[in-house]
Amino acid sequence: MASMAAAYGLGTAARKARSVLAALLITVLSAAAGPARAAPVRILVLGDSLAAGYGLAHDQDFLAQLQAALRAHGDDATLLDGGVSGDTTAGGRARLDWALADHPDAVIVELGGNDGLRGIDPRDTEANLTAILDTLAARKSPVLLSGMYAPPNLGGDYGNQFRAVFDRLGKRPGVLYDPFFLAGVAENPALNQPDGVHPNPQGVRIIVARLLPLVERLIAEARAQ
Repeated sequence: MASMAAAYGLGTAARKARSVLAALLITVLSAAAGPARAAPVRILVLGDSLAAGYGLAHDQDFLAQLQAALRAHGDDATLLDGGVSGDTTAGGRARLDWALADHPDAVIVELGGNDGLRGIDPRDTEANLTAILDTLAARKSPVLLSGMYAPPNLGGDYGNQFRAVFDRLGKRPGVLYDPFFLAGVAENPALNQPDGVHPNPQGVRIIVARLLPLVERLIAEARAQ
């Protein structure tokens, strides 16, 4: 009986030793494999023709160049195309629910240029953008708001009121703010298409380089949610 007990004890110890070794092996293999890779951050670009790439080849438009810049910087993000040429803030507001059907993690709002071109009352522009930002805030979606200036031919008073809309909204909690989407590009013939309104590929490159740090902050905020 004593020899059987000893043998049983040895067998139990051996089984325990094998279990410990197996657990250690799993731990080592898991560490070698590294942590699970997080899914790419999905960013909706809700905009007008500037986001939609009016007049540009697909691989030269804003989304394509921004996507390439993010990849070059090692940022794992996927851009969702929500640009519609000719869209106003009212149009963006009306189609927001549809645009959010892809469940983005963050949103870039680039709207307002057509409001300015049409001389829309800045109070209406602000109401539309406020509704958009309210919806995104309710979803806890980080937002990058890129502003716009009104054309100078509409007068200084209108231009100041229009610009103030974006400055006010840019101060909202949870909103990253870029005051002027076309900064460094507007009114430069070398950086715009013949219409003088839409940037050419070189102009888009400048816009992307300027916005990239803000977009990277947007990605970080989305990952922190």
